[in-house]
Formats: sequence, C-alpha cells, structure tokens
Amino acid sequence: MSSVKNPRISIEDLSGNFQEVYQGLTKQEANEESNRCLYCYDAPCITACPTSIDIPTFIKKIASGNLRGSAKTIMTANPIGASCARVCPTEELCEGACVLNHPTKPIMIGNLQRYATDWAIQNEQILFHPGKKNGKTVAIIGGGPAGLAAARELGLLGYDVTIFEANEKAGGLNTYGIVSFRLPKEISYWEVKQVESLQVSIRTNTRVGKDISVEEILENYDIVILAIGMSSVPNLGISGEELAGVYDAIEFVKETKTKPISNQFLKKRVVVIGAGNTAIDGATCSVRLGAENVKILYRRTIEEMTAYEFEYEFAKQDGVEFRWLTAPKRIIGDEQGHVKAIECIKMGLGEPGEDGRRRPVPIKGSEFTLEVDAVIKAIGQSRYIDLIEEFAVAHNDGVVQIDPHTFQTSNEKVFACGDVIFGKGQGEAMVVSAAQQGKETAHAIHKLLFNPVSETA
Repeated sequence: MSSVKNPRISIEDLSGNFQEVYQGLTKQEANEESNRCLYCYDAPCITACPTSIDIPTFIKKIASGNLRGSAKTIMTANPIGASCARVCPTEELCEGACVLNHPTKPIMIGNLQRYATDWAIQNEQILFHPGKKNGKTVAIIGGGPAGLAAARELGLLGYDVTIFEANEKAGGLNTYGIVSFRLPKEISYWEVKQVESLQVSIRTNTRVGKDISVEEILENYDIVILAIGMSSVPNLGISGEELAGVYDAIEFVKETKTKPISNQFLKKRVVVIGAGNTAIDGATCSVRLGAENVKILYRRTIEEMTAYEFEYEFAKQDGVEFRWLTAPKRIIGDEQGHVKAIECIKMGLGEPGEDGRRRPVPIKGSEFTLEVDAVIKAIGQSRYIDLIEEFAVAHNDGVVQIDPHTFQTSNEKVFACGDVIFGKGQGEAMVVSAAQQGKETAHAIHKLLFNPVSETA
C-alpha cells in the first residue's frame, strides 16, 4: 500500500497507538478511483504482480458493485491478497507499471485491493470450496505466507493437507512479524480461515522435531513441503549483547502483537541496528511505546538500505533518525546490568563484495558513544539448519537447494518454498513472492503425482 495516499495521525498522537495508521477508501473514493482505470487488455500491472492478479478485472468489479467477485478475483490469484494490499511495495510492482504513471498518476491498486478484501472480511465471506479428494496427503511445515498459499492450492485440488505450525496461530510473518499499525493480525486470521475452509487441518503449537518427529511426518505423508521461513536475529558479535535492554527485533515486534501494549520506552532513547523492513518496524514500534528519541544505525549508505522506500518515508514521518555509515562496536551497561550507552565507529565504503555492494570499512579513530536505554538488533535472520538437516535435504548455510522449476529438494519427497529457499538468484524476499512460490509448489506437486512426464518422452 502506498504510504502517501491516505492521511495519518500526527507524531504527537503516536505514543501507545497501535491502531492501523492508514484508513481505507470510502465507497465514493473507491468508485471514483475504479472508474479511472483503463481496463487495459494487455495490462502491464498484471505482469508486474508476482501472483499475476487480474487487476483490471477486480477493479472493474468494484466499479460495477460486485465486491464479492472482486475479492474472489484477488484471492484466487493471491491467497494472502488482503495482507498484500497493505504491505506490498505497490509503487515498485503493479502501480509502478500502471500506464497512467506519466500522463497523470497511477491507479491506487493497493488501496482498491484493500477495499475489496476489507468488504469480504467485514461480511465474513468464505470464497472457496474444497476440491474432490484425490487420495493424496501433504504435510506442510510452517503456516506462513508460502505454506498457506501451498495449502490453499492443494485444498482446491483435493489433497488431504495438514499444516504444522509452531506458534499459537498460523499466518507466520503476517500474524506476528509485521507491526499492527501496518497489518492488523485480524487480516491474517481471515486469510487463515479461507485456507481452513478447504478442509485443511492446521496443527498449531506443534514444533516439528520436538512435538512430532520428522520421521513420523515422512512416513505418514505422501509429500512434505518445507515452508519454515527463517529464525531469530543473529548476534552482532560485540560485547554487551547479554545486557538487559537488548532486543531481538523479530521477538520485539511479535510481543507488540501478542501482549498488552505498555509504555516500556516512555521518555527513553532507542537505537536500532540495521536498515531493513524489520528495522523500520522496530523503530516505529519504539516510537509508539513512548521513546523520546529513536535512531537507526546502518553501516552502509542509504543506497544500500534494504528497506522499501515507502517504509523509509514512513519511519521519517514518525521522527526516526538515520545514522548512515555507522556501526556498533560495543554495548555499555550500568551497574545493574542494563544498557546505558553504545559505542559506535564511523565507516567508509571499500571494494564491492560478492553481492555487488561496496564493503563497509571501519575508519580508524572515529569512535564515538551514544547514550541509549535500549538496543534493538535487526540485522537479518538466522536459519533453522538443524531442522533442515533432519529432513536430509541439501542446503547452503541454511538456504535449501531446490529445482527452480519444481521446488523439489534433493529428497524427492520434500519440496520447499518461501524464505527457506531465499538466497542469491531466488528473487526478492517479499511476502507476495512467498505466496506465489507456495502456489507454484502446489501445482508442481500435482503435476508430478497426476501428470508425470513419461520415461519415453
């Protein structure tokens, strides 16, 4: 969803406010906007959408008053289309490809997608029905965007599907990892309900390898899909990380979605290490928890920042400061073992690394100290390597290796999709891309089981 398309509350009103920031379109606004669409026959917005939503069709159905039909068009292509309406980088995808970009302004596709799916949520619509059972069973490990998308497609195709989810609720990143004021968890719950309506069983609070063995799953299911995502934020590798007041950004955001909101940072100073989308979430959450000053420290420049542009603008509107070319050197504690400061060092950019980005290099003698009360680590995520190895599939430092056409791993019974396969050459790690991979994995499995290529072909 575009960050500048709807008014938001002032900074003064942010403390303690985790209500959704942007309001949806009114009926009049949606009708006016949908009637701007040219309904292009060869619409570039469809091509730009990773899940290939038929955007002109869903918009035309809004214009004609067929909101159920609009929502079904969206959700048929994207099983998490309600969440994506809020969190997709539409400026870079569908709206960025809109033919109206140059003569005027692009259609507000994200907002229209939200309008249709919000109607479906508010009216408790169930959009799909299970397919005729085909006798095959599939276990999906992980109930996040990729796992849900695979389950939805397989349910439509008649498979007996069971999702094993370690958390109390399914939905993965959409339920726990994106801040409430951007994506309320009720939106994700509705998408989960759509999957469950296809007779998909979701076993929550079930950690594979602990509550149920890998061997039992491999023995009892025809096919297994690994959609386990990624794990916790790794250590910074500096002294002081054990101090009270040092947080894992993933767990930090999760707590704001699962526990009562507190004023734990009231009048406090917070630094966030990293400049991805999760770092932005950690920073903007801190503002709403009462912090009087929030800084993001990033060892590279704005050009290397991995956060979306609209996320960056969102944080700036919240008053978050950005310190570029700045790396943490050590975290300093007080006598009670709580964070009181962080020592940093200025960086310069050296020669490009393997990823093409110039490597940050410390500038000798440039150390300085910031007085802070909390440090939030947001430098990426580690991998569930032990679980991956229990399934005996090939991987590269936790990135599961797959056939890019079928999503099949080195274990012919096991497929993988979503963040667990995200690495170089696998595209951008977007929620919408994970959903598309889940869909493609489901159809690859169906083709393998019911339309295998003959040996003489």
